[in-house]
Amino acid sequence: MINLPKGLIVSCQAPVDSPLHDPYIIAAMAQAAVNNGAVAVRIDTPNHIKAVREKVNVPIIGLWKQVIAGSDVYITPQFHHAVAVAEAGADIIAIDATTRYRPGDEKLIDIITRIHQELGKPVMADVDTFTSAKLAVDAGADIVGTTLFGYTAETKNFAPPGWELLTQIVEKLDTFVICEGGISSPKEAKKALNLVGADAVVVGTAITGIDLQVKAYVEEVSRGEVGAKHSENSL
Repeated sequence: MINLPKGLIVSCQAPVDSPLHDPYIIAAMAQAAVNNGAVAVRIDTPNHIKAVREKVNVPIIGLWKQVIAGSDVYITPQFHHAVAVAEAGADIIAIDATTRYRPGDEKLIDIITRIHQELGKPVMADVDTFTSAKLAVDAGADIVGTTLFGYTAETKNFAPPGWELLTQIVEKLDTFVICEGGISSPKEAKKALNLVGADAVVVGTAITGIDLQVKAYVEEVSRGEVGAKHSENSL
């Protein structure tokens, strides 16, 4: 059974080279999100999950990003990564559920089955296409998220959020659906929930992505300064 309320889920993550990539800070982000109404949080790496578990009582969607040679799958790519995520305190295990080759040639259906049977946890399938969403549901995934739309070879020419993909999943699959990726404003979050019909929406960078947000502002301001100087020189 999925113990996940409908509403806003906040992804509390930070780049590895950021000073924010610290369990204490990630836990503080999560606590702030929950204090202000987030129904759940999405957290990467076991040590961060453990720190967040000590601070919040809402469901934690846990994952572990791992870059492994020979495979493009990096979100909880193997079963032993799922074990570490579960042991750290995650309530739901998020895994890459695309059709790409997995490290060790592990199969999606086997990982989902083992997470259910051995860990007793529901699975969130991070997908990129409707095909992968359908396969994940058929394999037993409890939740489907549009997390990887725009991040795989098959979808690299598209930018999230994937409204069409989200609509297809909502209309054609009997599952708990999460819109994740590219949500940059409260209005877009509302659209995902109220107009398209997702059960929940994950927002990350727009809320907790300080590093990327500052870079975006600095880049835009810098372009503005260059433009202003050109304008002055033309007078």
